[in-house]
Amino acid sequence: MSETELPSGELNRAEPTRILSWALERFGRDGILLASSLGAEDQVLTDMLLKIEPKAVIFTLDTGRLPQETYDCMWETMKKYGFRYEIYAPDTKAVENMVSEKGPNLFYENVENREFCCRVRKVEPLERALKGKQAWICGLRREQAVTRAELNVIGWDEANGLYKINPLIYWTEKQVWDYLRQNNVPYNRLHDHGYPSVGCAPCTRAIKPGEDARAGRWWWESPEKKECGLHIEIKEKRIKRKGN
Repeated sequence: MSETELPSGELNRAEPTRILSWALERFGRDGILLASSLGAEDQVLTDMLLKIEPKAVIFTLDTGRLPQETYDCMWETMKKYGFRYEIYAPDTKAVENMVSEKGPNLFYENVENREFCCRVRKVEPLERALKGKQAWICGLRREQAVTRAELNVIGWDEANGLYKINPLIYWTEKQVWDYLRQNNVPYNRLHDHGYPSVGCAPCTRAIKPGEDARAGRWWWESPEKKECGLHIEIKEKRIKRKGN
């Protein structure tokens, strides 16, 4: 059986580099792309992917509210690997209307406002980034949050109509950091200050001892609601073998 015919079940415990190589062969360099938030997991995948395919497509969402440390990491990563991210920003008019109507800190008022802000700043740009693609690669891990505890290596992203590949889904935080250090991969310096997960500046804080990795994201909300809309409506779906 060739790598392109490998069923998703056999990929579940494969090494991330094998999963990435399979995905590139299965979907082609132009059919798949890596979504990076410049977090630790995405930096691991960036290093792995560019070592396999130096011309692989990696994109990031510039929401307009990112911490300076995230931009610093972006710049350092581009210099190290000699590539450029595809950068997607929110629609200017949509942001103007939202802030004019609801104010700059609307997300603190209620879940609906926060989800609306995420929709404008993240979800709509993501839809543009994924248009015409067959699959996208993400740095999700099961242990990050209760909302991710049942995800597998390959899933079907119902919302966007394409496959989602999660090569690090079974990795631990220790494995992530061991890889970053052993391979001298640039990382977001906020991680050194108690930020295991980094998003927009006003919606991210350092976590306290004993809190889970996602506790610093939208900390005023209950854990089961802590997704921005980028990683919801994911359904398991086996990729068909060639010829089926």
